[in-house]
Amino acid sequence: MGDFNQRVFEIINMSKSFTIHDLPAEERPRERLIKFGEQSLSVQELLQVILGRGIAGESVAVTAQKLLSQFGSLQKLAEASIEELSSIKGIGPAKATQIKAVFEIGHRLSTQTLPYKSKELTDPRKVYYLIKNKLKDYQREHFYIIALNSRNHSIVEVSIGSLNASIIHPREVFAEAIKNKAASVILAHNHPSGSLEPSSEDLQITKQLQKSGKILGIQVLDHVIVSNEGFYSFKEKNLI
Repeated sequence: MGDFNQRVFEIINMSKSFTIHDLPAEERPRERLIKFGEQSLSVQELLQVILGRGIAGESVAVTAQKLLSQFGSLQKLAEASIEELSSIKGIGPAKATQIKAVFEIGHRLSTQTLPYKSKELTDPRKVYYLIKNKLKDYQREHFYIIALNSRNHSIVEVSIGSLNASIIHPREVFAEAIKNKAASVILAHNHPSGSLEPSSEDLQITKQLQKSGKILGIQVLDHVIVSNEGFYSFKEKNLI
């Protein structure tokens, strides 16, 4: 029994002293962000990147987890004061101000209408930033198209409700595209559930709209699903 208790004690101490540098290089949050992009990281891992390092006897992973556990949600963490953040062991005034600065930049970005040129919207991340404020807080699915021509783009709501072939019809989608003199379109809709995985209906209607677009000479460049968790790009996943 004594050997068992000693082993438990060793495991606890090991977890406290464990650092990011104990991970293989390809598993460290910073390296994964560089290789796979920020969307590949969990909230805890993003916090680890922001904090940089832990304190003596406590890894940055533990400190990041304590932040999330203490405040309960990312929203509550964003609303926490410098004093509340600094009350967490491992978060002094310097790290507390880093956290506040990151959330404030995100807030300011979210309130801006970004002036992207049409050619820049081939990047799904730019599509997400352009459309997310229109879509992220809806309790029902809203379907939009971004109609692009050589000079500019127009964002048009096509339907509200479940995304299926009976509600999203190529007739309505491409009528709006033609009205806006579009050479190509990007599809976008939200998932109120928060899930970013495309449903079978999402896949079906995307294929249907692609086929219709080819007949009309209007290319479907991407289909972007938006939620409070981020975005999913059909183009990035090679589904378009």
